[in-house]
Amino acid sequence: MWPTSEPGARPEGVIWGLQRRLMLLLLLPLGLVGLVSFWLHYQSAGTAALQQDQQLLRLVPLLADSVVVTHSADAAPPALAPGDAPGLALLLAPPVDEFLKDREGFAAYAIREASGRHVLGDAWLPTVLPSTEGAEYLSVVEGGITYRVVAQRYDIAAGDLIVMLADGSDARQHWLDTLLVRVLLPNLLLLVVAGVAVTWAVARALRPLIDLKQAVERRSPRDLSPIDADSAPAEVRPLVSSLNRLFALVNAQSEAQRRFVADAAHQLRTPLAGLQAQVEAWAQAARSMGTGDLLSLRVDQVQRLRDATRRTSQLANQLLALSRADALSADAQPLHQVDLKDLCENILALYLDAAAAKGIDLGLESQPAQTRGHAWLLRELLINLVDNAVKYTPDGGCITLRCGQEQVGGADLAWIGVEDDGPGIPDGERDRVLQRFYRLQGSAGEGNGLGLAIADEIARAHHTQLQLRTGPGGRGLCVRVAFVAAPGPRAA
Repeated sequence: MWPTSEPGARPEGVIWGLQRRLMLLLLLPLGLVGLVSFWLHYQSAGTAALQQDQQLLRLVPLLADSVVVTHSADAAPPALAPGDAPGLALLLAPPVDEFLKDREGFAAYAIREASGRHVLGDAWLPTVLPSTEGAEYLSVVEGGITYRVVAQRYDIAAGDLIVMLADGSDARQHWLDTLLVRVLLPNLLLLVVAGVAVTWAVARALRPLIDLKQAVERRSPRDLSPIDADSAPAEVRPLVSSLNRLFALVNAQSEAQRRFVADAAHQLRTPLAGLQAQVEAWAQAARSMGTGDLLSLRVDQVQRLRDATRRTSQLANQLLALSRADALSADAQPLHQVDLKDLCENILALYLDAAAAKGIDLGLESQPAQTRGHAWLLRELLINLVDNAVKYTPDGGCITLRCGQEQVGGADLAWIGVEDDGPGIPDGERDRVLQRFYRLQGSAGEGNGLGLAIADEIARAHHTQLQLRTGPGGRGLCVRVAFVAAPGPRAA
């Protein structure tokens, strides 16, 4: 949850946490786009420089062909370029002449002899003496301008000459200025505008979330009513739905606890009141009776006290089992392998004496059956079923525990059941007897109306339910519970 703050206060942790994330997620791609633009611009500058080198390489042969031989310095034709050396003249080819005019002030040329002596053109160009006929490139700074210079040796009619052509419009020396104007400044402006827009947009977009947070903070700890999901943004509705489900679970558990406490207080009041009445009656009789009558009274009172104590103890145990079953329904706990055949055999041994005291034939018909569940709860389920059967089956009756495994609709099921030939339960009452503290009218014996309710609660905790049927021969009751079967343990 968000940090606690006064109502209306700005939840800094929420806003700044999401703002930083959103700004990072939005501005980082913009920064990457800027870097890519920077790299592409540099690549384009390199491409322009390569094209410039290729242009110089194409013009150098034309410049070499522009050198013509004259017989005397005085006879130089008017069309020759000024500054031509005696005996040589430069009649510029149209492409070369156009190149020099287009780059006036940023272009130069020079003609040198093989020895390096300057013959024609700009004398400031460095002396380059290529050792082969291939072109050589170099960069020269003159007057604050970086020139790209190509020099190549030619053997022409005028002799063995070195022809040099320079271009000061090298794209690589201007790319930084162009980058600043065309790339960096627009991207920086875009980042600033995006930062302001993101800050404003996040503040507006988080407003419903802030309202939701403050609404939850203002709630009473006992207010578990659902939050209105329609008023929340679509992206937050799954969170609101999850909170509502959590509220519903907590509310159901709290309601179950309140109901359990109320039921426990109500049901414990009766046996405790009876126990107190027996004790008071015993005390009054003891003060007014003789020794012989007192001894006879004591035996009767002790018997009643024992019965009341047993009933109270059983009620407390049943309430504890019911509370555990309620808690298990709300909490997910790991399941374990349970052998239903062993479980039935253990419960049978517990009730042999009680059944024998009433002359009841208590038997077991079992087959191997395995499931996954909570062994201590399944034991409590079977105890309640057998206890109910022994309690309500008349003297001389018959009770049978059964378990086995079967396949129903392609699913393997493991089941347990308890059958008796007692009074049974009418069809119209079978749903009501699963309610807590409900007893059939005219039921013999003492009970609390919790046995079947506890068994049903435990069955529901295992994603199944009790099945109440008529017993064998149309008499009594058959209670059956089916679980998802689990494979048995492997043989050693």
